Amino acid sequence: MGGIESVHDGMVSGPRKRFVKKKRLLEKGELAERLTSGSRLHLAKAITLLESTHAEDKQAGQELLKELLPQTGRSIRIGITGVPGAGKSTFIEAFGLKLAEAGHKVAVLAIDPSSTVTGGSILGDKTRMELLAKHPNAFIRPSPSSGTLGGVHKKTRETMLLCEAAGYDVILIETVGVGQSETVVRGMVDFFLLLVLTGAGDELQGMKKGIMELADGIIVHKADGENERLAKKTVREYRQILHFLQPASPGWTTTAMPVSSLKETGLDDVWTTILQFQAEMEKSGVWSRRRQEQTKDWFHATIQDYLLDRFFAEPGRKEQVLQLEQGLLEGKWTVAGAVEELFQPKEKRRGD
Repeated sequence: MGGIESVHDGMVSGPRKRFVKKKRLLEKGELAERLTSGSRLHLAKAITLLESTHAEDKQAGQELLKELLPQTGRSIRIGITGVPGAGKSTFIEAFGLKLAEAGHKVAVLAIDPSSTVTGGSILGDKTRMELLAKHPNAFIRPSPSSGTLGGVHKKTRETMLLCEAAGYDVILIETVGVGQSETVVRGMVDFFLLLVLTGAGDELQGMKKGIMELADGIIVHKADGENERLAKKTVREYRQILHFLQPASPGWTTTAMPVSSLKETGLDDVWTTILQFQAEMEKSGVWSRRRQEQTKDWFHATIQDYLLDRFFAEPGRKEQVLQLEQGLLEGKWTVAGAVEELFQPKEKRRGD
């Protein structure tokens, strides 16, 4: 049977709409101009450009960054870490709002754990800092850690420079807080904050000495309600411990402070401490020397990344690695032997 000719709900079907893909990238000069004029939208576009793995995007991103370099380096870079549950995002929102209300432009680079399925961010810090995200003087960019040691995305340094070019004078970098190689964060910021909780006796025993030695300031967080008295006791204990540790920055004595993001107490003390740190470090020359060392470290780390990318980009390299992996599992190779075979010229390879 032929059936009845009709249209859905009596609506006459029209011609099918065709969607034309818009131009993917703005001209470099236009993007730079809008970014430096304070457009958060174009700052986000520029960061996406830098994070792209597409060859054309990579080149465009680097050209943009080169153009903006003269306008970078005019911020205070603050790293924030701590154990999961210490309230890093809560502190950053309260602290960032206070600075934004005072007229500062605050950029938050929140490093989220990466999903093992999609590679994307899991925690979604932008949704957890709702008030700060809406403030006109704030910019929040959550980025997946992508398996990077210390939970810092490999493009975080470049993102930080873009934010500075856009006029942000306070950069807050929040780490995953997994307690592994926080030296990666220390190596890109001026001031390093460690958030801890109360329960000092056992906490101090379990706290890694190495992480404490990286910190320029320690915040005993959630110092409110019934926890306030215990937080002040914990602060005193940390201050005693810090006298026996090597300072993270020459000529600076690391201190501990009680802070309640809920009651907004102690936030002014944190900012005063950071400004005092900046003044003393600039006076002694440590500020500029540290940034120079960080740039050199960044250069060497990028060399390693570049060599790794070039190595796996060679035709047939991935297949060779898979063959050697199989040989390892079958007991035909030792690990050292397989690596040596990987770097042999093609005519000298023994095969699997």
